[in-house]
Amino acid sequence: MRIAIGGFMHESNTFAPLPTNRERFLEGSLTYGAAMVPVWREAHHEVGGFIEAAGKCGFELAPLGMAWATPCGPVTDEFFEHFCDALVTGAKIANADGLLIALHGAMVTPKYPAADTEIVRRLREAIGPDKPLAVSLDFHGNVCPAMADHADIIVGYQTYPHIDQRQRGFLAGELLSRAVKKEIHPTTAAVSLPLFINLLGQDTGRPPMTTLMEQARAVEKRPGVLSVSIMAGFPYADVPDAGVSVIAITDGNKAQAKAVADELAAAIWAVREQLNVQSPDPAEAVKLANASTNTPVLLVDLGDNIGGGSAGDGTVLLAELLSQKAKGFIVVLHAADAVTAAKQVGIGGTFEGSVGGAVDKLHGDPVAVRGTVRSLHDGKWVESEARHGGRRLNDQGHTAVIDLHDGNILVLNSLRTPPFSLGQLTSLGIDPKQARSIVVKAAVAYKAAYAPIAGEIIPVDTPGLTAINPARFTYTRIKRPMYPIG
Repeated sequence: MRIAIGGFMHESNTFAPLPTNRERFLEGSLTYGAAMVPVWREAHHEVGGFIEAAGKCGFELAPLGMAWATPCGPVTDEFFEHFCDALVTGAKIANADGLLIALHGAMVTPKYPAADTEIVRRLREAIGPDKPLAVSLDFHGNVCPAMADHADIIVGYQTYPHIDQRQRGFLAGELLSRAVKKEIHPTTAAVSLPLFINLLGQDTGRPPMTTLMEQARAVEKRPGVLSVSIMAGFPYADVPDAGVSVIAITDGNKAQAKAVADELAAAIWAVREQLNVQSPDPAEAVKLANASTNTPVLLVDLGDNIGGGSAGDGTVLLAELLSQKAKGFIVVLHAADAVTAAKQVGIGGTFEGSVGGAVDKLHGDPVAVRGTVRSLHDGKWVESEARHGGRRLNDQGHTAVIDLHDGNILVLNSLRTPPFSLGQLTSLGIDPKQARSIVVKAAVAYKAAYAPIAGEIIPVDTPGLTAINPARFTYTRIKRPMYPIG
């Protein structure tokens, strides 16, 4: 048995001004053919799960390639066509018994608002109607129901932070191998809801999302049910399929799959009001952090959530911390020009200049700072634990650590890097447990790494491309009505 594997993953924020081109994928991870295997084999990622399944389920791999980029604006049509062609051509040449493909579910291009479904359609056309095709999706995928017309198996992550990626990839591989052997005849149904859940409400560690996930796992134990995936959706994509969905896979029973998906969709709709969570504004949040004795306090910069496609150079919380004379804080900013300036003055030199607020005016103005260059780094580290995103090899680009007054630390990096790993700080010689407060530019994904060291967590309603309230955005392509924005 020979199975082709590949992946093309991007979470596209349609409100972000910077397009995601080939360079952005090169900054993330871009491999062709067999070169993908050593990069992802050990990763806590679904592609790592595919590879593990090959060993345990007894199939040979035919690797096609893997492209992954940090969330940003829509993927360019040029790169989309290029990598789709690579996958399709590889699939035709491989002539395998089945196909496993890792997608995100919220990829958008100017031409294709449901780009992931277009990929699956092309791959189905390439391998023919009879060979089983399995897809893995991110929990934040905006699922187009038509994807189920082209894929036999669709499996989504069921944790946020995403720490089950490898397991869900393994499940997709296991189901596919069983389908190739004719042990099962998987059939998939996808049901969508006119519902946005803000990212705080999507946290699978808090109710009612916890309860909904428990219900999904219970349903999976029913005879004939192979897999159930609750998909929270990505509210920062203005596309027709944006919103919550449920995917159900059964053994040859389409009606049962549809009934199961409808049942869970109804359960989600019933608790929709409880899924939208409020948070304090920046001034109040910093005031609370300064008064807290439970340190380190995590100030979660919701509006500048890098993992959702924001700039990573938002200054609203940095400015507020300086204004309120906070002590012992750590702030990480994407500021490539400032890193260059720090390298010019060298370790021990005085850094003086403006940082942040360079990409747009949505996340605060540039802030003037003065401090000492403590250290300079290449920005690379290895993450061995299961973390959101599943990446093992990490790179935040050339990085400078600046000591400000009152024990405050400013980390400047040259590649936008979400705070999914403590290695982002510890690799720089910084002990995050010693800080009084840490700004994390995220929503929930940081928790797998940061929650174990946190004394207190304060999500902050900051402005920006990933602001927690979807009413801040102007949507023109979503289906209406859409709860809670109408």
